[in-house]
Amino acid sequence: MIDRLDGLKDYKYYFQFTLNPYGEDIENHIPAVQKRIEIFKRLSDKIGKEKVIWRYDPLLTNKKYDISFHKEAFAEIAYALKDHTNRCMLGFIDHYQHIRNEVGKLDIHPLKKEEIEEMAIFFKQTMDQFSTIEFDTCTNKVDLTHLGIPGGMCVDKKLIENICGYPISARKDKNQRSVCNCIESIDIGTYESCLNGCVYCYAIKGNYNTAEFNSRKHDKNSPMLIGDVREGNIVKDREMKSLINGQLSLF
Repeated sequence: MIDRLDGLKDYKYYFQFTLNPYGEDIENHIPAVQKRIEIFKRLSDKIGKEKVIWRYDPLLTNKKYDISFHKEAFAEIAYALKDHTNRCMLGFIDHYQHIRNEVGKLDIHPLKKEEIEEMAIFFKQTMDQFSTIEFDTCTNKVDLTHLGIPGGMCVDKKLIENICGYPISARKDKNQRSVCNCIESIDIGTYESCLNGCVYCYAIKGNYNTAEFNSRKHDKNSPMLIGDVREGNIVKDREMKSLINGQLSLF
């Protein structure tokens, strides 16, 4: 994306950059952690650190990636990014039915409350050293407000207003889970399409072969994300509306 950012010059945007410390057994087909840290820094230097949010997500554990591992890894990444982001979002693995078989092979099981809180307390203490970085959780599914870690949102009204330079009128997204705080938005992604092969990914439904099959159908000249428009297909225009709030405010 860094070499293609000029294509976004007429748009207001920000990046959510997932940066975890796992190896290829968990996150396959992506660069090593240190290389991703350098990519993060380059992106931040190019567009501004307020537009690059660090996601430590999803947090999962097994014998290899235990609590001690996460404490050390989080602190190392946090220190490396301390001058390159204004925000860190913490997320936890969702054990969806269709990924349980794959994560179970690696002895990854639902986190216990005491495990979550032990790591969260350490993470918060680490982030408190960097007073310019906000620290929150993705959704309210895991409530850590009693530890001083609020529930955040990926599609963030305040951040969008700051980047765009004007107020918007947006409600909580009714199409998301009740624990999600995000404002209304339109997702242009599609399932069964990513080739990274992360073992925890719910978007390929535990079937990497389907993603590979769909990738082979991709046509870069087609308006479709996957495949192309064929005879008999029905394409509908989605109704769009502006969320810019044109009302004057004293604040």
